[in-house]
Amino acid sequence: MADLVGVNGQRTEFRVVGKPNLPGKASMSLATGVAKFGIDYVLPDMLHAKFLRSPYANAKIISMDISRAKALPGVADIVTWEDPELKNLGGSPMGGPPSRPYLDNYADQDGMEVGCIVVAEDEDIAEEALRLILQDTKWEVYDAVVDPNKGRVEGSPIVRQVRYTSFDMFSSVKPENQKGNVNFATTVQGDVDEGFKQADHIIEYEVDLPAFCGHIPNPPSSVAWWTKEPYRDGEWLHVEGAVQRRDSVGRMYGVSDNRTVQEGIFQGGKYCDWGMRKSQEITPLLAKRTGRPVRCAQEREDTFDFLMNERFINMKIGFTNEGLITAIDDFSIADGGIQGSSSFGTANDQGYGPYYTTRCLNIRQQMEIVDTNTGKMYLSGQHCPFNWDTLTVGLHIIAEKLNKDVIDIAKMNLHGPDSQEDPRVVPSFEACIETGKKLMNWEWHQAGAKRLPDGRLHGASFRYQICPRHAFSGYDCQLEYRGGKIHLPTQGPITGIFAVECNAMIIAEELNVEYDDVIVDYDWRNKFTPVGGGSDGTTASGWAMKECCAKLKKMILEQAVKEAENPPAGGMFSFGPPQPNPLKGYTVDELDIAHKPLAEPKPVPAPPGGPGGFGGPGGPGGFGGPPAPVMEPVVYVKADPSLFKTLSSAVTETLVANFSGRPPAAIWSLGMGKMLDTMNTAYCEVAVDEETGVVEILRFGVVADPGKVIRPTSLESQIDQVMYFSQGCQLFEEFIYDDATGLRLNNNMIEYKKPTVMDVPRVDKHFEETRSGNAVYGASGVSHSMANTHLVICAIYNATGVWVQPPATPDKVLAALGKI
Repeated sequence: MADLVGVNGQRTEFRVVGKPNLPGKASMSLATGVAKFGIDYVLPDMLHAKFLRSPYANAKIISMDISRAKALPGVADIVTWEDPELKNLGGSPMGGPPSRPYLDNYADQDGMEVGCIVVAEDEDIAEEALRLILQDTKWEVYDAVVDPNKGRVEGSPIVRQVRYTSFDMFSSVKPENQKGNVNFATTVQGDVDEGFKQADHIIEYEVDLPAFCGHIPNPPSSVAWWTKEPYRDGEWLHVEGAVQRRDSVGRMYGVSDNRTVQEGIFQGGKYCDWGMRKSQEITPLLAKRTGRPVRCAQEREDTFDFLMNERFINMKIGFTNEGLITAIDDFSIADGGIQGSSSFGTANDQGYGPYYTTRCLNIRQQMEIVDTNTGKMYLSGQHCPFNWDTLTVGLHIIAEKLNKDVIDIAKMNLHGPDSQEDPRVVPSFEACIETGKKLMNWEWHQAGAKRLPDGRLHGASFRYQICPRHAFSGYDCQLEYRGGKIHLPTQGPITGIFAVECNAMIIAEELNVEYDDVIVDYDWRNKFTPVGGGSDGTTASGWAMKECCAKLKKMILEQAVKEAENPPAGGMFSFGPPQPNPLKGYTVDELDIAHKPLAEPKPVPAPPGGPGGFGGPGGPGGFGGPPAPVMEPVVYVKADPSLFKTLSSAVTETLVANFSGRPPAAIWSLGMGKMLDTMNTAYCEVAVDEETGVVEILRFGVVADPGKVIRPTSLESQIDQVMYFSQGCQLFEEFIYDDATGLRLNNNMIEYKKPTVMDVPRVDKHFEETRSGNAVYGASGVSHSMANTHLVICAIYNATGVWVQPPATPDKVLAALGKI
């Protein structure tokens, strides 16, 4: 469904869109260090704020004496959870109603903000004040739960001493289903018991999904201050560091969007982490209380929030001798984390998951979501859905049992484009498979059957997924034509996905100008923001921008006709009659725009009274000499391209076009796996050393169909990023807790292992462009779908014949092989 109702959605030739290595509009700022993130803002007379952070995983403050801290020289203010100004402060990360008091005296996790905030002249004084407060605070400490398997058992410690009403716009967890630490969620499709009766084989297996963090490279921070300006009524809130959430921060303090100022546009690296931290929200209150700018910055150790919660899955699958799946039974125990955690990765996965992409109509999903003290997952999600690789693992087990290629098993079970009962193949999937086999020189073998020349075991694996587009965002686009240039007003932000640049490429394509002729005007007052969740921000906003381009182009050509017939008055250095206009006498339909002249200019007879200018009839080439080459866009006559006029001279008026809307609903949101359009495939080759247990990823392979590639540099980088995450969570990353106290022991960059530049393997890539998505030009995107938890694990299984739960560290591999 390529761009069903959009202007030029069926375009076949592209001059700018899809072109590699076009620089980001703000790349120079990033490369030179000029770019300012929240933590970089420093103002004169600025104060520093720090939260008290809990030393316990599950505790309540009984009493707190702040008198010694308040008397410390340099302490400007201390706000406690009992302060009336904090009572109504709060809200969800998306600006919804408060889910719990903004700050209270309960701590669900060690390191959590609790009790009070100190404001001081510098950070050292604030730290000393917090040390005194901690000495003068009495706690009631409760048993903590950091293992969901233990927390679900009857009689285990109750994690949440006070249960607040949660707010999660995506949540399908029902409060009435809560029992102790556990909330229950179940979905059933078809007759699962009958499906197992139809099976020739039944397998059961365990899949452990590891928890891992995102490591925000720019720690969340903000600076806020208030101003009163004599020529404008009321107070103005200035807040830097809460990029992309200026509006929700303003609402927290009753300030309208047009009075909430945010000059900064650089958000910093995130991976679909929409959650605001308290350090980005509290500074306006503190600035109001102290009458001075206040800065609050998180430490690195405070940024180890979950991008995925831990989950334990017991799978049972029935299938025929041919490999066709007849029944799927998924029982999951999911870590719900602390209060306020996102429901991504828990009950939401039951509505959209891998099982609905199969022909199997008998599916049961049961889940226990267990409250723990492990940590918080903000409104985010590295994998979407989180349980996709439970099916990936199952396909590899079926392939091994039947001695068939895992790709053939996947092809047999994948349903057609329109429904689970659609017998047709999905063209995008077939294209990805055909190319992927060539890319990888794919030759499937049974587990343990192949060794490399150096004696190590060789393993290979495969997975597929939908390329989703979130499709919940609408866009308010505006374009301005001024002096031959196209201006794109936007508030940004610059988030790392380069969606603004993708829009600029679409503008250059649709208006047939150069990429450099599109000027991006960043300003907090502009409405347009190309944000909507990764690739959705690019492809859906691009669709709306394309429609806006059509409106502006029509306006430009109409104005060109108008000015050809009625030349605007000349400037102070114009003498005599106006220059001849080669566009005169032509209609809008007879004209077009080109990024450069398409032919040599044809001399136009001068009007009566002389040539009217310094040049001869040939054009503006100087004092009668040959015309200078034109190096800018032109408006030309389609029937005779030698008749043209530079865009800046053909249209001298400023023009503004607006468009508000969104593309057609995406297959992802309509079918949640039961309808399929753009797909992707991923491959992995590993070498396993049986003596040391060391696993080396020889290479990843990716063949993805985003529908249409808009900016190759962005897409390639996104693939590299998700494979980096995938390698990390399967071979390196692991949260370590003290079972006795519930304290996290490795929230630092030394002991929480991440792949380094020396570890990252080669990623071979190829992109199909079936144009079967329904965003701009038939694009859909890739989004989270390439990130995975078990592609490497399945390759290790193919090499060794044993399963290793991630992370597959050498000791775990040796243990699985029976070597230790």
